[in-house]
Amino acid sequence: MPPRIVSRRPRIPLRARRVGWRRSRGPVALLALALAASGCGSPPPGEPAPEATSLLGRPLFAPVPAEDTRVRMEADLAEARAAWEPDRTDADRIIWLGRRTAYLGRYREAIAIYTTGIEQHPDDARLYRHRGHRYITVRELDRAIADLERAAALVAGQPDQVEPDGQPNARGIPTSTLHSNIWYHLALARYLSRNFAGAAGAWSAARAAVDNPDNLVAAGSWLYLSLRRSGRDADAAAVLDAIPADLDVIENTSYHSLLLLYKGEREADELVRSAAEGASGSAVRYGVGAWLLLEGRDEEARRIWQDMIEQPDWASFGHIAAEAELKGSEVGLRETPRGSPMPDPRSFPQTDL
Repeated sequence: MPPRIVSRRPRIPLRARRVGWRRSRGPVALLALALAASGCGSPPPGEPAPEATSLLGRPLFAPVPAEDTRVRMEADLAEARAAWEPDRTDADRIIWLGRRTAYLGRYREAIAIYTTGIEQHPDDARLYRHRGHRYITVRELDRAIADLERAAALVAGQPDQVEPDGQPNARGIPTSTLHSNIWYHLALARYLSRNFAGAAGAWSAARAAVDNPDNLVAAGSWLYLSLRRSGRDADAAAVLDAIPADLDVIENTSYHSLLLLYKGEREADELVRSAAEGASGSAVRYGVGAWLLLEGRDEEARRIWQDMIEQPDWASFGHIAAEAELKGSEVGLRETPRGSPMPDPRSFPQTDL
């Protein structure tokens, strides 16, 4: 029987109500500081401020969701605010307030919320994990790496816990944990910084943290690319050995398809044609491009990535990775080492769901 993982869920009241920020040192004040530090500045009157600047220098504005989605997300955010208001120091409530804010594309505000939480709970790894994620979103990779390395240090040797989904999958089964998400996002930040060896170590730790098919394919797909780009082809091939075609994947089917491509069981053109819109489709397109690059088909990879950065899903990991590839004047396999060497992932606790 797998070990029990404790899930810490916030207590959300049934009634949602909108509450403004009323503390001078609250998230709005921190948000203003964050915007000033990021160089976003104040937009011209009547124009929205960009949430980020792409790795290619383009301003990136908060996405506009469909009306029914926006209404639902605003209600979820109001509910999270109502839960947070009676106790603004509760870490669970701060985290959910930040998550619900970020889902609406208000990433800078979410970062400010997590920063407030870190001031109150400097040893809570969850706050660094979530702020690190959103630093990736706004392309502040060095800050993301610092936060996620801090989170990894805080959870070392500690029991894992399920991380509840903000948007549950079709089966309502969470597929990730605090440990796996810390390592996964740290690996991504290192990969985007072209530290492929460091990324491979962190993705190995993410894959080892949770034993389920969704985690296996999500971490495994990026791990394969990181190993190949680190010159460890034999280790990359071993990743594929654990991926059968009939794996029971709940939500990360895009990554499963990519791994089957890397095994030679799917066709690149087929995957690109059938890729959905949004984050999952961007993951597929980026992964196909990375495989084409590794196969020496640089121009085909560049065309896919160039098309991707014209799409509106700029917060998706695939989109950010495409920007990273196109940054500069050449596409290649060069690696820029960053960050400290990764410890052996076998030294961290492994947890089964």
